[in-house]
Amino acid sequence: MRRDGAWFGVRTRGFTERSRRVRHWWRAGLIGAVTLLAAAVAVPGTRADIPYPDDDPFYSAPINLREFANGAVLKSRPIAVLGLPLPVAGWQVQYGTTDSAGEAVADMATVMTPLAPWTGPGDRPLLSYQIAEDSLGTRCAPSFALRGGRDFSIATTLLDVPFLAEALRRGWAVVVSDYEGPRSRFFDGVNSGRAVLDGVRAAKSFAPLGITDASPLGAWGYSGGAFATLWAMQLRASYAPEIWFAGVTSGGVPADIPALAHKVDGSYQAGLAVLILIALARDDSGSGLADTLNDSGKALLAQEATSCGGDLVVHHVFRHVDDYSSVPDILGSQAFRAAASRQELGGWAPDVPLYLYHSNDDDVIPSTGFSALVDRYCALGANLTAVHSAIPGHNPAAVGEALGAMNFLSDRFAGDPVAAGCTVR
Repeated sequence: MRRDGAWFGVRTRGFTERSRRVRHWWRAGLIGAVTLLAAAVAVPGTRADIPYPDDDPFYSAPINLREFANGAVLKSRPIAVLGLPLPVAGWQVQYGTTDSAGEAVADMATVMTPLAPWTGPGDRPLLSYQIAEDSLGTRCAPSFALRGGRDFSIATTLLDVPFLAEALRRGWAVVVSDYEGPRSRFFDGVNSGRAVLDGVRAAKSFAPLGITDASPLGAWGYSGGAFATLWAMQLRASYAPEIWFAGVTSGGVPADIPALAHKVDGSYQAGLAVLILIALARDDSGSGLADTLNDSGKALLAQEATSCGGDLVVHHVFRHVDDYSSVPDILGSQAFRAAASRQELGGWAPDVPLYLYHSNDDDVIPSTGFSALVDRYCALGANLTAVHSAIPGHNPAAVGEALGAMNFLSDRFAGDPVAAGCTVR
């Protein structure tokens, strides 16, 4: 890639034909990898030897949980990543953290490292990768899928596997936290951010992974994973000041939650609006949002209590969230907006180098929220590059802009400096 910052996926002068070919084959390769992986892994039925997290004693928190520091490793076990004979060493690591209510909880992380020795400069980097968990139940957690669980709940994790595979191919160690926690708190910024940071603490201290104090750290997330990643970076200075990230990338950023919910309400993606409504009503009891639900809405909370985002999309195609409300325009109600506002990004500016990207024609998350967040971060003094991508669509942009995100991380891991201030393209 060019050192002047002309990342793949951005229309700039001097874009060579070779660069276009590379970008084409990068996208084609990732799409092909997703297809092959889905065929190989997403077999019908759940493996009897891989129980859901709620049924797996390994996920149970120790009785003396409060005695452990945030990020302390509570227990671990080796796993075959995705249940396949891959050239990757993997473990599940349970670690202590503190949720948004201030309660001690035990979260799970999957840590992985290539079997091949690190041949790059310095020590092996560690990437904190946030999968879009987007769930109301722990069966949708990345750790279940990455251990080799088999049912529809692994679909979201599968979409991110090609990016994880490329990170491992580059020789990086990776930590993937179940950042929603044991209560599956979707769109809970403080809960997610703390869980990400404590997952990094746990990975750094887990000796078999081989990470040292000199290992450069990075973080990456797309869509729901970007939400968790950026909340972690906003909280870093106050919650985990000893952890420094050389670079952080995030794309498809869910900023302006009401606009996101309005965008998908009544569409083929209406289940995402239902997911947001249920999560905010369930997790923010003080907002009064649950009190605005009608009988159908109250039944909905029970019926979908452990659903994944994919389940909800299938169950609620073209539905409207007002069908579950006793007040008109629930997405515009004071209760909904109050609950959403407490989870919005932008309250603080991350103090680490950022590379952010978002499709100008995102069919799920409106780009206006992304633009406003970038402006907010810049006004607060962030150092960032923001790419307004010409690739149409939420998922296509995730693929088409991934190489730029990964190369940004590679440059930071190599110690290349980043320009101060904001660069917006």
